Amino acid sequence: MHIKNFEFKAKVDDIQLYESKLLQLNPKFIGVDNQVDTYFNVNEGRLKLREGNIENALINYDREDVQNSKESQIILYKHQPNIALKNILEKQLGIKVIVSKKRKIYFVDNVKFHFDEVENLGAFIEVEAIDENSKFEIDELKNQCNKYMEFFGLKKENLVEKSYSDLILEKK
Repeated sequence: MHIKNFEFKAKVDDIQLYESKLLQLNPKFIGVDNQVDTYFNVNEGRLKLREGNIENALINYDREDVQNSKESQIILYKHQPNIALKNILEKQLGIKVIVSKKRKIYFVDNVKFHFDEVENLGAFIEVEAIDENSKFEIDELKNQCNKYMEFFGLKKENLVEKSYSDLILEKK
């Protein structure tokens, strides 16, 4: 499944403050997902296997590393958990890095909110304006994303340009 997506990620000190602010909008709470993202060695973009109690998917994505909201080109394969998939990917590609996190997931319409506690990195908010059915133009998704950046009162210095995988690799 190809997905249009515009997103931003922000490092925050008090994640509950931002979650409380979102709760004022009466979002749909999906749940708390304990996720392990295994990133594999690839020549282009990123390839990760997400294993969680809510979300399980093989995700290939490309995006610019910019400190702002940004477009992502995503191919998503949702699947039932099966260790064989991970074993095949590990054998054929090798593991680049593993990211473990506790993620609270909310939705307001087509906009997904992640409140993440990432092992060895800290607290983050991710906001993704998502289009799975070609209902939105990319500019509409960008505007949605920027609206929530403003809603949360986030400043440019809060924004993170890189993926969690890159941040963990930098710490090693």
